[in-house]
Amino acid sequence: MTASSNDMKSSRRAFLRGALAAGGAVAGATAAKAAGPDPLITEVQPWASGLGDGVDATPYGMPIKFESDVVRRNVGWLTADVISSINFTPIHALDGTITPQGCAFERHHSGAIELSKKDYRLMINGLVDRPLVFTYADLERFPREQHVYFCECAANTGMEWAGAQLNGAQFTHGMIHNMEYTGVPLRTLLAEAGLDMAGDLSGKWVYVEGADASSNGRSIPMEKALDDVLVAFKANGEALRMEHGYPVRLVVPGWEGNMWVKWLRRIEVMDGPVESREETSKYTDTLADGTSRKWTWVMDAKSVITSPSPQSPIHHGKGPLVITGLAWSGRGAITRVDVTTDGGKTWQQARLAAPGQAKALTRFYFDHNWDGEEMLLQARAHDETGYVQPTKTQLRDIRGLNSVYHNNCIQTWWVKPNGEAENVEIS
Repeated sequence: MTASSNDMKSSRRAFLRGALAAGGAVAGATAAKAAGPDPLITEVQPWASGLGDGVDATPYGMPIKFESDVVRRNVGWLTADVISSINFTPIHALDGTITPQGCAFERHHSGAIELSKKDYRLMINGLVDRPLVFTYADLERFPREQHVYFCECAANTGMEWAGAQLNGAQFTHGMIHNMEYTGVPLRTLLAEAGLDMAGDLSGKWVYVEGADASSNGRSIPMEKALDDVLVAFKANGEALRMEHGYPVRLVVPGWEGNMWVKWLRRIEVMDGPVESREETSKYTDTLADGTSRKWTWVMDAKSVITSPSPQSPIHHGKGPLVITGLAWSGRGAITRVDVTTDGGKTWQQARLAAPGQAKALTRFYFDHNWDGEEMLLQARAHDETGYVQPTKTQLRDIRGLNSVYHNNCIQTWWVKPNGEAENVEIS
């Protein structure tokens, strides 16, 4: 959505005038209590009566105690053991688009390992002229790039194929994060190892492995490897966290998170794919007839309203309400997001906080004047390829009910008159 700043200001003023006319309070203002003055205004409070903590009290800054509920969470019954499990990003409690590393979802197949920079090695071998082994210090000497990308697990929203299961945006859509990665393009390292960039690379693949016990090996077509894949060692300006692959991970923009191999240790150039466990019996899409399709790497356009939602109910009652959420596409930039409050009978265009970036999260806002009646809230994403996010019914007509991965359906929140929200399906 594009509009001039004057148009947006005018629209906002009209929205607030409408809210006042309907008897609502202006957003951000609190009506004076008839009982008397507010002591938080008229009296000196403890935080203004003495000195605060010194600059050496917290060598590494942590969130204040009042935000202690903004944490990753897991769902115990989803997996038998936390060693091979998921922690979900609290997307319902965040704003903007960048995910703090401490809140970013984590998925492990054999647990998060401790690997120091001095012990780190990355091998490139196979169909290259000069098989090489890089240390961490070696990687730091190559020209580096910074890019913001989302990483989404292919199983994100996977529990919703057969019906509304998990009650909260954190659990239905929280297997995603969006961070600024710093690293070396994979094509640079392949060239250093003597890959013949001028030769015929059609049909060539790379096979990537991690240093953990599972290794999580995945095959990547050479075309993608030479496009935008990054060997990353920083996220959001600081070192990767242990759970995100410290000291080095692979970033495969727009493609399923299972391919973003952590603790990256080896890249082999090959004549074809390995067809490992993680790309045959796992991370393939089961269809209604029992067959499975593979090589569905790209994460299609998707969106979710993060507030209001089951973990972020409406507390203030009738009047101005900011409906907000996230949209993304592995095929390019988000160009538009629509919002409906009546379950899809009518749609209105939301405001994008900033123009969409390719393969990164986009924040959207919809300024609404809530009348206290129930709502069936949905968001619908459009990307630059013209793709429009589908309904659950549209997906099921093609995929059936047996799938787990790549569920990019439109999500429905039933917002009740008391402001609480619930995960539901509507026909």
